[in-house]
Amino acid sequence: MNEWKHAVLESPGDGAVEEEIWILGQPSLGEYLEFVKDSVVGGAGVRPAELAAGWRAANLYYQKLEDSESGIADEAELCALDPSLETLAEEAKADPSIRSAFNTMPTEFGMVELDKLIMCQKSVTGTFVDSLKARLGSAPDLAALFHFCLPLGTPDTPVHARQVGSKRFVFRTDSVDLRFHSAELLRPGQISDFVSFGPIAGVVGLVVGFGSNFLNVIRADRRLLLHNGYHRACALRSLGITHAPCLIQTVTSGDELAVTAKSNVAKNPDFYFRSARPPLLKDFFDPKIRQALPVHKQQRMIEVNFEVREFLVRE
Repeated sequence: MNEWKHAVLESPGDGAVEEEIWILGQPSLGEYLEFVKDSVVGGAGVRPAELAAGWRAANLYYQKLEDSESGIADEAELCALDPSLETLAEEAKADPSIRSAFNTMPTEFGMVELDKLIMCQKSVTGTFVDSLKARLGSAPDLAALFHFCLPLGTPDTPVHARQVGSKRFVFRTDSVDLRFHSAELLRPGQISDFVSFGPIAGVVGLVVGFGSNFLNVIRADRRLLLHNGYHRACALRSLGITHAPCLIQTVTSGDELAVTAKSNVAKNPDFYFRSARPPLLKDFFDPKIRQALPVHKQQRMIEVNFEVREFLVRE
């Protein structure tokens, strides 16, 4: 696609503007038009017809790929981990975050071919991809590659948390992976270094944290769909790395896919697992499909509220 020529970058050196890379030509055009209008620097002044023309050209290109690359998604390579990584894999299997996040479908570790991974995500933040590349380095060994793709422990992204009302709390961070986890009833013995004005009967914890953020794919028959880790996968591919260690969940039915995959995949499985040429990770690097857009930098904010009510009830 042509370079974005409609926006004037405002103070590009102060970190207020990032690069977002979109894949055009796949559903949905409406989502792309809305994104440009609402999020792209100068996007509100671009004629929708011009945007639609670029999207249409990419869609026609995809139609050609259905002939020239028909069945390519069925050829994605899946290999066993190098024996030198077996110890790291065993440590990862024992980690609570992996045990809790991947406890439903058959799961294994393996090396997957990046280019032929099916993608269900339409965009990645190019600025973040570049930072991941710099963090990994140009020539990582196998152990560094494993830790990069399957990071354990606490992310180093700072989170700013503060109370903004008597029953209202806000969490902010640069990472889009911040999310609300759950509401948990805790026993008094699970809380340390907290002194209340009276004996504690119980504690309700409203847990905010990060997702597992592991490079992982869903396998259905011969196809591999990239479920999470898009920025990491793009960073690896940019560095010339063709295969990467990841977690692989295997599904054998639509019901299993529904509880494993993202909603857009579960609602339209044939598009990803039956079409002649679905979107692939390598499309993020094809100039005929890829469109780099300047966007205002945003932060993820999670707001948590709670309510307390007291009653007298009969036994």
